[in-house]
This record gives sequence, structure tokens and C-alpha cells, in this order.
Amino acid sequence: MTEPEIQVAAAVLLRSDGACLLAQRPAGKIWAGYWEFPGGKLEAGESAAQALRRELREELGIEVTAASPWLTRVFDYPHGRVRLHFFRVWRWQGEPYPHEGQQFSWQQPAALNLAPVLPANAPILRALTLPPVYAISQAAELGAVEFLHRLERALQRGLKLVQLREKALDAAALTGLAQTVIALAHGYGAQVLLNGDIELAQKLGADGVQLTSRQLAELKARPPLPWCAASCHDAAELAQAAALGCDFALLSPVLPTASHPGAPHLGWTRFAELAADSPIPLYALGGLVPGDVMQAQQHGAHGIALLRQAWLAD
Repeated sequence: MTEPEIQVAAAVLLRSDGACLLAQRPAGKIWAGYWEFPGGKLEAGESAAQALRRELREELGIEVTAASPWLTRVFDYPHGRVRLHFFRVWRWQGEPYPHEGQQFSWQQPAALNLAPVLPANAPILRALTLPPVYAISQAAELGAVEFLHRLERALQRGLKLVQLREKALDAAALTGLAQTVIALAHGYGAQVLLNGDIELAQKLGADGVQLTSRQLAELKARPPLPWCAASCHDAAELAQAAALGCDFALLSPVLPTASHPGAPHLGWTRFAELAADSPIPLYALGGLVPGDVMQAQQHGAHGIALLRQAWLAD
């Protein structure tokens, strides 16, 4: 008989500076000495959200006041299969205190200075480096010169992730624009993914590729780039993106869009259902505005992707 999965709620406590809290497993427990996100097993009749609040009260002495579901990952440890329900905890009352004698450490996800970390948490730490807004280019509509002007303004305001998606451009024009966009973005510490063109992304030193739905269905292996994302519209495509090893996915359309009036859309309820079991971060796309970040996160999204709304004139 197959052993049942061990259900665990895991908390990613986030400070305003982006640091997250890690706890060291105490002596006498499995994986003693390893660092992990705080949390614990669900008790009978508990939801993951209820277990999260109880565990943080018992383990850290804090009361959660704002948290949102994020990722669900299944990991096979020697002692059994564990299903980890990760929540991002934005606000809490009280100061975390080691009620069970464990050590705590606030860490920047991209610059850990402690080890070892539980294997299941490595992809979580990498996902935490993704920003809340993913901007999709609009050079064809705005014109290249105006788009680059608005891109630089957005980078100056803190934009950190850009997808270059310009299907109307010929190869030479796309290559030239991509070179300029990559150089500009890298100058501000931002990253650029090219839509669909794996070879060009590798050639120009882009940070990754955004796979189309067709590529997602056809590829047998993850492209060898630092970041690989996928464009998804349903549960099957999300499952394929995770199986391929994509780092994150776009899920759309969430709301009605100006480009496809009257077309079917997911709505927030369906988006949340699809996001609930996702092992990779999801960006909500379609009909959204910059102020929708919090609503998207409350429904399980990592953040939002914007097209026209990313490049509004000042």
C-alpha cells in the first residue's frame, strides 16, 4: 500500500527589504541542522491556511495578519512524500521568537550566507527572486523609439522583468531591437526574456525565453537558458510547463481584454483554482492594471503581467 502524502504548511515570511526568514531544524529531528522555511504538518480537519497560522503561533509566537497562497510542491524525502503548501506571509503581529529552541536567520533569497538548506526549498528561494510585475513589450504599436523611451522610464521606476514579444518585426529588426532592449535592461539590473526564439535568446545573451503554447507542447527538454517561462491557458498546459522544468508561467486571460473583446476569460475564481496546485510561480495576464498586484497575489499568483498598462505615458 502506498503511504499517504505528508501535508505541510510552509511560511515564507517577507520583510519590506525582501529578506525571508529561515529556521534551522533542531537536534533530534529528521534533517537536523538543515535550514528551511518555518511551518509544520496539517492536523486532522485543518486547512493549509489554518495550519499555517497555528504553526507560526506555536513555533514563532506571532499572529499572521496577511498571507496569501503561493506554490504547492511535492518532494520525496527518505521518510516519505511531502506535499508542501507554501504561503507568502506579508504582515504579522509580534516578533518571531524561537519557541522550540531553533535558530532563525533573515536571508536575501539571492544571496544566502548559510547552509545546508533542505533540498525542497532551493527552487522556492529562486522563485522569490522574481519581481511582482512582468512587462510585455509594445514596440509595434508605440514605435521602437517611443517604446524604448517608455521602457527606460519604467526601468528607472524599478521594473525588473521584461518580455520582448514583437511578432510583427522581421528577423533583422527584431535582432536590433532585442540587442538594444537587453543592453538597456541590464544597465538597470533588469532581465529580459525573448518570446519564442530560443536561438536568438542564446545568441544575444538574453536572460531567458518565453515559450509559446505550441513550443510547450512540442519540446521534450527545457531550453538551456537561465530562465524559461511558458504561456499557458489551462490546467494541461500548466502541468506541461511544470513537467518541462519551466521556472514560471503566464496564465491568461484572467479578465476581458481590449484586444479580444467578448472572448472567454478565466476570472479570478478559476485562476485561483488553477494556481492552487501549481509548483511554479504564475503571473496573471489579461485585462489587468498595475493596481491589481495584491488581488492577484491573494488568488495565488506570484504577480501580474502587463502589456499596454506597462507602458502608459507619464
